[in-house]
Amino acid sequence: MTAETAIAEMPQSSVFHAEISRPGVLRITLANPPANTLSEGVLDAFQAAIEQAASDDDIRVVVIAADGRIFSAGHDLKQLTAHRSDADGGHAYFKSVFGRSAVIMSDLRALSKPVIAEIDGLATAAGCQLVASCDMAIASNRASFGANGVDFGLFCSTPMVALSRNVPRKVALEMLMTGEIIDVERARENGLVNCVVEPEQLHAETDKIIDRLLARPARVLALGKKAFYRQLNMDLADAYLFATQTIADNMLMDEAEEGIGAFLGKRQPDWGGERSGD
Repeated sequence: MTAETAIAEMPQSSVFHAEISRPGVLRITLANPPANTLSEGVLDAFQAAIEQAASDDDIRVVVIAADGRIFSAGHDLKQLTAHRSDADGGHAYFKSVFGRSAVIMSDLRALSKPVIAEIDGLATAAGCQLVASCDMAIASNRASFGANGVDFGLFCSTPMVALSRNVPRKVALEMLMTGEIIDVERARENGLVNCVVEPEQLHAETDKIIDRLLARPARVLALGKKAFYRQLNMDLADAYLFATQTIADNMLMDEAEEGIGAFLGKRQPDWGGERSGD
């Protein structure tokens, strides 16, 4: 079964689209403007799409985008509030929803393929968390970001996890404690996004990154992504020991032998039929 067929056979949702937008690329679109909330239905569809990406070797890159001028305003507060009448005041439901969202964010980090967020508007609360959970982020100059649950009496505790692993501590705490929405240039300066372009250039800029990724061997990117996130929480000595083992293992891979041989032989590498992206 091709990636296109597998994605087409997934349960379809009017608020979430998943498609193979070009060979090797799964494009996920939040499609419930204006707020593009992460409702239960969206979380279900998101999880299914990530699981498909993880199991399908034909999918090399995942892009997460949104319709409209809001990337995502986070969780569906109306849906959450409706459960305050539960016997426990909604506690079990709240824990379940936020927990499911946390699993998705963690799965994006664990996915062996690069994940790119493409942002053309406001990303707040869990929407900001989603951007921070992606490996890279390309934004238009009208994008903005916030962890502003505190405005509604709700500290953005789960978005805090991803945000604090992307931006400096004091910037993260400022966003979390004041609810300030930061503009895209400040987001870029503090590491939340990679680059900023005009809105009409957004797709093209994402495609440039995709072209570079598709031109690299998939197994090497998978090894590197896993190693990158694993070493972050190690002390310096342990990180170097782990990285030394990782690069030694990498040297034994066919891709390294071919790539280094091609470099020394002044020729283009042959990745054994993988897409070149050219």
